[in-house]
Amino acid sequence: MTDFHHVSVLLDECLEGLDIKPEGIYVDGTLGGAGHSSQIAKRLTTGRLIGIDRDPVALKAAGERLAPFGDRVTLVHSNFCEIAQVLKSLNIDGVDGILLDLGVSSPQLDDGSRGFSYMADAPLDMRMNSEDMLSAHDVVNTWSFEELKRILYDYGEERYAPRIASAICSRREVKPIETTLELVDIIRGAMPAAALREKQHPAKRSFQAIRIAVNDELGSVEKVMRDAIPCLNPGGRLAVITFHSLEDRIVKNAMAEAAKGCTCPPSFPVCVCGKKPLVKLISRKPIVSGEMELERNPRARSAKLRICEKI
Repeated sequence: MTDFHHVSVLLDECLEGLDIKPEGIYVDGTLGGAGHSSQIAKRLTTGRLIGIDRDPVALKAAGERLAPFGDRVTLVHSNFCEIAQVLKSLNIDGVDGILLDLGVSSPQLDDGSRGFSYMADAPLDMRMNSEDMLSAHDVVNTWSFEELKRILYDYGEERYAPRIASAICSRREVKPIETTLELVDIIRGAMPAAALREKQHPAKRSFQAIRIAVNDELGSVEKVMRDAIPCLNPGGRLAVITFHSLEDRIVKNAMAEAAKGCTCPPSFPVCVCGKKPLVKLISRKPIVSGEMELERNPRARSAKLRICEKI
């Protein structure tokens, strides 16, 4: 089997939240190692699972893991934000549940050759789909100082963003920045000594920011939150796991907006917009990992699960 082992986060909570019906149709929009999907498929009888992933390596590994479930499972190479188009191409009008795990799969982070890791030397890449045009090499070597500073601030919440962006621009004037450890060295050199003594690796926030930019992760989340709810059947549920405050804010606001319905100003005595709630929130606060899961998988510490149900 292809080496793509990934520990599924909040597995029991997702399965309970999706309220799986044996005859239902479900979508795992972020298939990864198929940890969640294999458990969904196991609970189906006449139902169907649609698995989507933008990473061909993950898709191949998932196919091997899900092979025992036969034609109950359909795998599609696509971005989760294209869910409406994927279902249309399969002639599926509505589904009973959608799961989105927005974290980067552990094998992607741990495979040094793909350029996600600041711990291993590799060409600057960071593309989840190797067929995409934009890579980390492009971002680091061609984006302006202002754009680099913006993504480091906004996506990485890096307080030394101006210093790091400036150091990147200075180094690439001499020669292109080619590898991950070259970039790590530049980031280290731009940060004050006190910051280098922090527990967190000095390049962690910057690498996160560049990865989000390369893969347009926030744009994809915004799009899927617009498109996923209309794809649900009445009573169908959308479950989304986030690992980053910016992603969680998009998911939280989109679900709250869909649950609110009316968009009239509070000063209006009666509703004139006529908009009705599309969903009800299954949990107003995000569901987080318990102590037992955190002991097994420390990467689950920042995970938040939000669930809503189509009315």
